[in-house]
Amino acid sequence: MRETTEKVREGPALAARASRIAARLAAENWPGVATAALAGVFMAFVGAFGMDDLTLGQRLAYWGPTMVVGSLFGAAIGRFVARPHRIGDRPWLIWAATSAVVSAPITVFVWWYTHVFFGSAGPDILSLFVNVLLIAGVMTAIMMLVYRPGATTLPAPANSAPASIRFLDRLPAKLKGAAIYAVSAEDHYLRLHTSKGSDLILMRLSDAIAELEGIEGAQTHRSWWVAREAVQSVRREGERLVLVLKGGAEAPVSRPNVKPLREAGWF
Repeated sequence: MRETTEKVREGPALAARASRIAARLAAENWPGVATAALAGVFMAFVGAFGMDDLTLGQRLAYWGPTMVVGSLFGAAIGRFVARPHRIGDRPWLIWAATSAVVSAPITVFVWWYTHVFFGSAGPDILSLFVNVLLIAGVMTAIMMLVYRPGATTLPAPANSAPASIRFLDRLPAKLKGAAIYAVSAEDHYLRLHTSKGSDLILMRLSDAIAELEGIEGAQTHRSWWVAREAVQSVRREGERLVLVLKGGAEAPVSRPNVKPLREAGWF
């Protein structure tokens, strides 16, 4: 009797623990979860995999949870598969391995959810795995783009002649000879943060980063490139990191860039 009571108590405890883990994963990976939810809406609207005979509400009720739970499985498993020391830095291999590994548990969930949702035995497990693998491959590719770290620039080798940094030729007259601290995007313009102040030029950030090669730096955010030597300190704002630069500018660090910059010794 006592063993039965303990098992009854363990059930809700395990469920509560699973819910906490899922909530933490969702909070840590909200861009991926949001993308998966949007993908679920798209799948519902197009009636993917022969579900166009169901109402839109039914399709949303099926694809929404399926895609969101699938993204949580992917977040939990993918972080281990994609570790550089486990699989190297080959994106195509990370994509293939992550897609294959996450498809197995997602297939089991989808088979169970399909059985519960439709009240039938569900589709053939092998055919379902192929469909899940197809969707997982597409979603993994999208997630790799969403979580891709920003570009980096490297200094010239110590034993080589001083490199010509093309971007320096673009500095306005009042900033000539200044040290570049950061470059940030403002609409179609770039704001240059330097030791002689700031100014705007008309240019794309991606083109600027290509021309900044020769200065050690990194794209810390989709709209910021920062020179490593310009970083004075790091401040945390909730879950966000901010780099405090020489001259007083503050550059945000997006989530995909936190780990690479930390491993590179920026903070």
